[in-house]
Amino acid sequence: MVADKKIITSKNKRRDIASLFVLIAIVILVNFIGSFYFKRFDLTSEKRYTLAESTKTLLKNLDDEVYFKVYFNGDFNPSFTRLRNEAKEILDEFRAYSGNQIQYEFITPGDGLSEDEKAKIEKQLYEKGLVPEPIFEKTKDKTTQSLIWPGAIVSHKGREAVWKIFNRQDNTDYEVSVNNSVKELEYSLTNTIRKLQRHKKQEVTFIEGHYELDTLHISDFALGLSEYYEVNKTPILGKLGALDNSDAIIIAQPDSAFSVADQYIIDQYIMKGGKVLWLIDPVGINKDTLLMKGFTLGLTRPLNLDNMLFKYGVRLNSVLLQDFQCSVIPMNVGFKKGQPNFKLFPWPYSPLVLPDGNHPIVKNLDLIKLDYVSSLDTITARGIKKTILLSTSRYTKTIPTPARINYSSVQIPPKESQFLDHYIPVACLLEGEFTSFAENRLPSIFLTDSAFNSKNKYIEHGKKTKMIVVADGDIARNEYSYRERRPYPLGFDIYSKQQYANKTFLLNCVNYLLDDEGMLQLRSREVTLRLLDKKKISLQRSKWQITNVLMPVMLLIAFGLIQFFLRKRKFAK
Repeated sequence: MVADKKIITSKNKRRDIASLFVLIAIVILVNFIGSFYFKRFDLTSEKRYTLAESTKTLLKNLDDEVYFKVYFNGDFNPSFTRLRNEAKEILDEFRAYSGNQIQYEFITPGDGLSEDEKAKIEKQLYEKGLVPEPIFEKTKDKTTQSLIWPGAIVSHKGREAVWKIFNRQDNTDYEVSVNNSVKELEYSLTNTIRKLQRHKKQEVTFIEGHYELDTLHISDFALGLSEYYEVNKTPILGKLGALDNSDAIIIAQPDSAFSVADQYIIDQYIMKGGKVLWLIDPVGINKDTLLMKGFTLGLTRPLNLDNMLFKYGVRLNSVLLQDFQCSVIPMNVGFKKGQPNFKLFPWPYSPLVLPDGNHPIVKNLDLIKLDYVSSLDTITARGIKKTILLSTSRYTKTIPTPARINYSSVQIPPKESQFLDHYIPVACLLEGEFTSFAENRLPSIFLTDSAFNSKNKYIEHGKKTKMIVVADGDIARNEYSYRERRPYPLGFDIYSKQQYANKTFLLNCVNYLLDDEGMLQLRSREVTLRLLDKKKISLQRSKWQITNVLMPVMLLIAFGLIQFFLRKRKFAK
């Protein structure tokens, strides 16, 4: 009996040892096979930790090391600590997909140095473009302030760029800015690497000479474009080669008619494959008169572009649209103690448009603010694909011109029953091979021009290209504070203090026109941050602390007891 037990015990030992060696062999084999393949699993519903395909392609094609000196290091409050940790995680992701071509280190500026040396280093960081952020720490006795540097200096092939990890947004709480910065980490990081790799930027030109938006009121849009492209302004002035170096042109709210020569030059630019962003107001509004007198007229604006756009496949209508979903304006409703009493009223001439399409230009965009917008219709144009990008809400009213606009009308609350039109298009994308508008309209000035030779011969059927037409020029207009001598962000409403998505929409438009769909894909990604409920944390802090501490211990004890009774029952048999 004893001999049998020894034999059984010996067999069990050999079986256990064999199993152990088999397990070790499997682990080694799996690791060996895994060394030839790379795969990560993202279990979040919105694939938050999955890099976009354009980002993966960028990282795989890196031909040299990109090195990050991240100065965002130290002890912070929970919000900035989360942002730092998220930045480190995405750097790890980038390093993994780049085959270790992405390298980084986290540095505390001036750590272990004297105050003078620390100040010198901080000055150098500031001159390179890093912006410090003040943080406050409250104790029982006092509140202390210190500076952090949420950014990095990035170097690649002898070139340097700045990665701003944190971007504070005007008129928003810093925690909201932190959350938005977390959402945009992949976009901002990819954009920084692209800047370092780009040797020659594409050129975007704002057309001048027809009283378009001035420099002050187009500055934020131009600044946003300058991150990706060379931005300039050019008056056409009837010169045939005026647009030859431009990859895309923007016509932003012209106020006077285009000459036949300028029409021809723009048309032939399109025929050669040029891209155009049309931001046109078919109806003119004298805003100064409206502001000073409280009323004005909306009149058809003769821009001499109707036939041209009609030929390309779209028609701008000389009407004004009112929308039940709109922004607000202040109105003095009386005086209190000798001071005017302003209240905000809905202003139907400022529609708030919510894009609901799946096109990458408008995907996941927030509300866009328009002002004195008109409608547009698509026209049959052979071979041209048309995509409506923006439409008004379900409750819209069409006002024919001449339209009387009166500020005092806001005191009468609008009713949904008065807004009988639905989803009127205001922005359209046109793609395809356009037919020249200038057919049989060759300007006589070019017939005798020596520059008009075989090199500049007339093109009737153009190359495949794209254009976007928006029936509102104010969509690109930022307000300007003459007192503070600075522009407000594009899309910021100075009355409601709301930030709208005008800038993102317009940048998406230009990115799409210039085939920069990688940045478009990143900007349109939606990342949901599941933040803790502060009220619930405050009221139920003790409950959840006890639960998180005791629950794992109780589960281990329960598991141990179950195992004990199962083993006892097994060996009792």
